[in-house]
Amino acid sequence: MEKGVAEKAVCLMDIPDDWDQDVNLDLYKETFDKAIWFQNMYPDTLWCYGNHDLSYVWLKQESGFSYFAIGMVNDCLQELRSVLPDERQMAYVHRIDNVLFVHGGLTRGFVERYASDIDYDDIDAVVERINGLGCDEMWENTSPIWFRPQFSNDEMYQSEKLLQVVGHTPVERFIVKNNVLSCDVFSTYQTLDPIGTQEFLLFGTANWHYGGLK
Repeated sequence: MEKGVAEKAVCLMDIPDDWDQDVNLDLYKETFDKAIWFQNMYPDTLWCYGNHDLSYVWLKQESGFSYFAIGMVNDCLQELRSVLPDERQMAYVHRIDNVLFVHGGLTRGFVERYASDIDYDDIDAVVERINGLGCDEMWENTSPIWFRPQFSNDEMYQSEKLLQVVGHTPVERFIVKNNVLSCDVFSTYQTLDPIGTQEFLLFGTANWHYGGLK
């Protein structure tokens, strides 16, 4: 961004949790401190909640969840939210041009279920409704923080108009399927060997061109 290659960063989150680090609270703190530092350096950064982040907010046990880190993670999330110029910069879904950034993926079925009273084609209104949902709606496999489009043929929301950029599911390289670009190439196996290419995604929201940066 300092070189003008990119205008803005979007973090698809899942900030806490890793293999066998449940008691390493210093690592949790260090990781969040880097996120908070980044937000202060680049104030217009956008953040998309992941299931691992919200598991601490909602006290929902899942893989990697650390009971030891509950207080630490929630305090750090609150600190990160406190330095946002606009609290809406941390949400389930963000839209830039005709691109949705979301942790897992937003399906047509989920929108029709929870925004049936809103014009389906009013993308901004639909995103606003989805971003207002809570634990009861979001803690299910079809929600934007849990859905895995890599393993499903479910129709995505406005797939004829929108491209979605998602994380959540580890992939070996950037993959485009059904107007979804999967970019979690930073995850590791339990041995800590990398699953993917460990590149940052460089993405043009106007033309949908993309590449990677080591």
